[in-house]
Amino acid sequence: MEPQDGGPEAERTVDEFPDWFIESFADYWQSMGSSRIEGRIAGYLMASEATEGVSAEELAKAVGASRGSVSTYTRSLIAAGFVRLVRRPDDRAHYYVMDEDVWAGFLDKEQQYLRGQRALAARALARTTPGGPAHERIRNMRDYLGWLLEVQQLPDAWRRYKAERDAGER
Repeated sequence: MEPQDGGPEAERTVDEFPDWFIESFADYWQSMGSSRIEGRIAGYLMASEATEGVSAEELAKAVGASRGSVSTYTRSLIAAGFVRLVRRPDDRAHYYVMDEDVWAGFLDKEQQYLRGQRALAARALARTTPGGPAHERIRNMRDYLGWLLEVQQLPDAWRRYKAERDAGER
């Protein structure tokens, strides 16, 4: 487990937090092959104190992107389960929020994806030659996905972990 504090980042002040976090988050996001602007949007929403959402205009200004880029990348983040679109009464503007536990939502979406891939592998396995190279690769795919879904049980483990963590903070 990584230390929760220490190192040069621990010396940062509260005032430096949002900018430092947004840029650091964007660095990691980009390192995984995604857009840096998308990472800056996700980082900004994660660090935001706004409880009723952030407008597209505010996001564009904050992350240094056009409104068109913000629209494109927020759609992608919504599809991935990282961001939600919200409306305010009597306001036609779009506002974006990140749920308090975006990671649980991400796990749920990931589980749907893994179940679909495992079902594909099971259907494909029936169409391969037993013992052949394709059969072995697809069998490993099916069993790996099954292991992730059934043995690891990540969503349940995450909820238990959070409940224990939260109980310890009381």
